[in-house]
Amino acid sequence: LQGIIQAYKSGITLQGNTTSLGRWDFSGSFFFSISAITTIGYGNLSPSTAAGRIFCIVFALFGIPLNLVLLNEIGQLMLLGVQHCALCLEEVFHWQKKASLLIKTCALVTGLLLFLLLPPLLFSDKEGWSYEEGFYYSFITLSTIGFGDYVIGMNPDLTYPAWYKNVISLWILFGMAWLALVIKFCINFLE
Repeated sequence: LQGIIQAYKSGITLQGNTTSLGRWDFSGSFFFSISAITTIGYGNLSPSTAAGRIFCIVFALFGIPLNLVLLNEIGQLMLLGVQHCALCLEEVFHWQKKASLLIKTCALVTGLLLFLLLPPLLFSDKEGWSYEEGFYYSFITLSTIGFGDYVIGMNPDLTYPAWYKNVISLWILFGMAWLALVIKFCINFLE
């Protein structure tokens, strides 16, 4: 049994095993869907049947473009919120350039907190990872590199709350939109 658990932790699955240790429950399936359409693809979970693989291809063909549209819309809403706050500050305090810089700095710091600096604390608590490992996972995930060396909710020795993978899936969507905005600002700055 220990050998099977160790193989499972290493990403090896037994063909025909009907006990998937919760990987294909609703939360696991939702997390898999998010990792597929965001093109993160950790590599720890994949369809094992021909029908599952075909479905995954069709799902990704439609899901990836729809996800890009969604991420763009989320990013635009975030940007509109930042611009609206800057306009309000300009009107109230009659600041021109200061308001824009202040709001952009606040948006950057808020995003850093929500998407890169605070999530590692949750990962430390739920996964038993160090803060550095959680930070690494956060960046590797949100940048869609997705090596698969760290994946949430996959340790069979731990019990995860039902909300955990769902919340992380939403964090991935909003975090990717935020990181795309940051990268866009960096590109504009460099150009």
